[in-house]
Amino acid sequence: MTMSFLNPVTTQTWTNGRHLVRCVKVIQETWDTRTFCFMAEQPVMFFFKPGQFVTLELEIDGEQIMRSYTISSSPSVPYSFSITVKRMPGGRVSNWLHDNLKINDELAVHGPVGNFNLMDYPSEKVLMLSGGVGITPLMSMVRWLFDTNAAVDVEFIHSSRTPKDVIYHRELEHIFSRIPEFKLHIVCERSDELGEAWSGFRGYISQPMLELMAPDFMDREIFCCGPTPYMKAVKQLLEQNGFDMSRYHEESFGETPADVKEEALEHAEQAEVEAEELDAADLISVEFSSTGKSAYIKPDETVHAAAAKLGLHIPKACGMGICGTCRVQLTSGEVEMDHNGGITDEDVAEGYILSCCSKPKGDVVVDY
Repeated sequence: MTMSFLNPVTTQTWTNGRHLVRCVKVIQETWDTRTFCFMAEQPVMFFFKPGQFVTLELEIDGEQIMRSYTISSSPSVPYSFSITVKRMPGGRVSNWLHDNLKINDELAVHGPVGNFNLMDYPSEKVLMLSGGVGITPLMSMVRWLFDTNAAVDVEFIHSSRTPKDVIYHRELEHIFSRIPEFKLHIVCERSDELGEAWSGFRGYISQPMLELMAPDFMDREIFCCGPTPYMKAVKQLLEQNGFDMSRYHEESFGETPADVKEEALEHAEQAEVEAEELDAADLISVEFSSTGKSAYIKPDETVHAAAAKLGLHIPKACGMGICGTCRVQLTSGEVEMDHNGGITDEDVAEGYILSCCSKPKGDVVVDY
């Protein structure tokens, strides 16, 4: 690598949008979890807020699939970024990535986006709670704090099934061994089948366990990520203690979106029925200028629903206004957009909307 590659004059800064990247490294973290590292062909500084995520644009069996993954690396290592993927039983995308994505393969990513991040909620005392592969956004946060020598008191509690399932185990021990203000606690549900010795906490996170590990948890900013049952249990525990939930932050991408073709068919079949149920004056026109198509929708429906009725495929990954994949430009009219961090203020100022969570206030025209 030459120094010209890192020339700040020619280096671009990452912004929310579609970017082509190349896989440059694959790391086997555990027996079923891998980290994939990416760089751009032209120098790009991949700056993002620790905890944010990207959406991968993939083609699997001839079908375009969008899937969101948290960035596990830190923006303190700016010329590349990484995602960490656990192989899930029956998981179409996770298994495909493990079996097919190799060094030098190229793919498109959208992002970075996400409200779940460390920078928007600064605090001198932080509690991080993770379960399984939910450790990835918190690992990005910890790496950032470590690399920037941040004066932050961190209690990090990670829950895993067995010792062999603990992702980033050696790196976590290294980081937390060097900074007295960083304290690491690992909870294993059980020993593994090989009977590996485990002298730490066992079972599931509980009130007595939390009080032992982080007795001052009520005074901390809390970041949580993991399986839905895990986050639900943590949230319930905190609420029972009267915790100020404005200081609780969790990451969730929601359920896997339905197949686009099935969604389009369903909307198309219902379109005539809906038109009959409402007076024509109550319907809203959504025109897609690039394709010359338009549809009528009910006042409580989204721009994405209008596209689906016409068989137009606006890519999406979350359906919740998180991932930013369904961004389109509004050229006429107004919408009510209830997003969850998937679009920047700059994009909104330029007229962009997220079709999955934008409900027209009247007739609108979209550039698509």
